[in-house]
Amino acid sequence: MTTLVTLRIALRAVLRNKMRSFLTTLGIIIGVAAVIAMMAIGAGAKAQVEAAFAAMGTNLLIVLPGSTTAGGSFGGFGSMPTLTWDDLAAIKSEVGTVRAAAPQLRSNQSIVSDEMNWTTSVIGTTPEYFDIRSWPSSAGALFTQTDVDGATKVIVLGQTVASRLFGPSASPVGQSVRVGNTPFIVLGIAAKKGQSASGQDYDDAAFIPATTFAQRIQGGLGKFLNGTMYVQATSPEATPRALEEIRALLRDRHRLAPGVDDDFSIRNLSEIAGAQQQGTETMTTLLASVAAVSLLVGGIGIMNIMLVSVTERTREIGIRMAIGAKPGSILLQFLIEALVLSIAGGLLGVALGVGVAGWLAGKFKWPMQIQVDVIAISVGFSALVGIVFGLYPARKASNLDPIDALRYE
Repeated sequence: MTTLVTLRIALRAVLRNKMRSFLTTLGIIIGVAAVIAMMAIGAGAKAQVEAAFAAMGTNLLIVLPGSTTAGGSFGGFGSMPTLTWDDLAAIKSEVGTVRAAAPQLRSNQSIVSDEMNWTTSVIGTTPEYFDIRSWPSSAGALFTQTDVDGATKVIVLGQTVASRLFGPSASPVGQSVRVGNTPFIVLGIAAKKGQSASGQDYDDAAFIPATTFAQRIQGGLGKFLNGTMYVQATSPEATPRALEEIRALLRDRHRLAPGVDDDFSIRNLSEIAGAQQQGTETMTTLLASVAAVSLLVGGIGIMNIMLVSVTERTREIGIRMAIGAKPGSILLQFLIEALVLSIAGGLLGVALGVGVAGWLAGKFKWPMQIQVDVIAISVGFSALVGIVFGLYPARKASNLDPIDALRYE
């Protein structure tokens, strides 16, 4: 008897009891669907975290000034200026693991065009800021070091600010706006950046040279930098070392004795991103593991039904053996039946899992990322479950004695 004939007989046996076959595969369907859905949602969440931190900048460290203290009450980092412009220059020139550094001076201001106004964050910085945050222009140009040196009155608008002041399809490059009472020429529009993981709109901001900011928007503090520093390390691997070198440099420059707390704070966004990703991956793995239990339960269901099928078809097996069917053909037939049930359940589970993941993503605004390798592994694992749990019933059928089988009622 050829393998093709055996396959045809096995398929006919599976289709003979369609409802029982479907109920048998239900455990496999639910297990595979759960694995696909959980992994798709988990991968989407991981990608969203990566995109959110990539939008902030690569290999990024943020240096914040110190905290005020009054009557035992601390104002928190950033409430007291302790960083100086010389500190920024020293970080750029003396720390070998630093590629670039830029100030961020921030103030909420109303920006007025000819017909509209919009209150947003006005940021004073230098050209390195856009490189650190991987933030090119989508129209016009970004300001240069010449603009910083000359404290020119030029401004780069974020996408949200540009659309609010001039409309979504207008081109404001070259037009004039006022920040407070100071007129500025729109030099360019920053490329769309999107939102942070906490929902902050990065595009709701405008950028001007740091020197212009100090002169026109918010008076400077002399040698002190009235804001924070954005620092880019030379590589992801060098980021932790850059953090320690910057800390050592600032402690030395601020003459802090050993054992005295830092009068500044350095945040490593790569570590924060890694922690969030690890949490997402742990939760995804946990959910996928729980879902995988359904596959095992489904495999036990297949073995149970196949044992029942062997008992029901004992006489049929005896007749086939009596007319010349070999034990290997009987073994192969029942193994194919178990494999067909498990693979069919796996494929139906894939369709259900993709559908559930899409529904959850749409209903709860969750990110979703379908992974082809996860689908392939799930279907392969369901086939393996069918083989493993179908092997015992198949061996039992192939080991039946033909005489006893023919006598079976």
